[in-house]
Amino acid sequence: MCGRFSLTATPQEVQELFGLEEIEGFPPRYNIAPTQPILIIAGDRRREEGDNRTDRRALLARWGFLPGWVKDPADFPLLINARSETAAEKASFRAAMRHRRILVAASGFYEWRRPPKGSKEKSVTYWIRPRAGGIVAFGGLMETYMSADGAEMDTAAILTIGPNREVAPIHDRMPVVIAPEDFSRWLDCLNQEPRHVADLMQPAPDDCFEAIRVSDLVNKVANSGPEVQKPATDAEPAVAPAKPAKRPVKPKTADTDSDQMKLF
Repeated sequence: MCGRFSLTATPQEVQELFGLEEIEGFPPRYNIAPTQPILIIAGDRRREEGDNRTDRRALLARWGFLPGWVKDPADFPLLINARSETAAEKASFRAAMRHRRILVAASGFYEWRRPPKGSKEKSVTYWIRPRAGGIVAFGGLMETYMSADGAEMDTAAILTIGPNREVAPIHDRMPVVIAPEDFSRWLDCLNQEPRHVADLMQPAPDDCFEAIRVSDLVNKVANSGPEVQKPATDAEPAVAPAKPAKRPVKPKTADTDSDQMKLF
């Protein structure tokens, strides 16, 4: 999953990467948490025929997706992520996957390596950023929720997929990353159905990211400065190897010895 991320790029850098005509200023954000506003890019700005200006627009949305059919948000779970493998079939995300795909601008994300159940060890926090620096674009979904009093609120979720090589030792999920050359196809909900963009929902290439162990400062939303990304200086806890699944034992025979199975 993706439970915290960061956007420390300048507005000008975001504008250039996503081909935006305009963008409002914003400060660097080192610890973006669920329910907070996040910067998203949609490709739904309507243009007159013959107008060659971009149809992309940047806007803020609440990080926590609300389907239009929800009656009381207080009774609905907080949907910050959507599994890319099933989003096109799930009632909560089906319409958005078809009509409201977005990009989420980020400088990287945080993930936690959880200890085994019953262990007294603490979770280990990692800041996972592009190895080459710069901005990444997470694939996401958007829904404009209208409350009973008629107030509208844009909401969003980040799509996730299985991990690449760098993330796999930490967590079994990571955000879907859309490459710049695929922005137009991903955002084109008019001509590109979910099945047409399914190939874009893959783990990021190996070596795309680097994982840096940091302190647990990021766990508190109040900690919102660059210190949350400072590399940890204490010794990294040892990782217990995963216990392999038991393999079936070959049956004994009268004229051979028992065959001792090897783990690998």
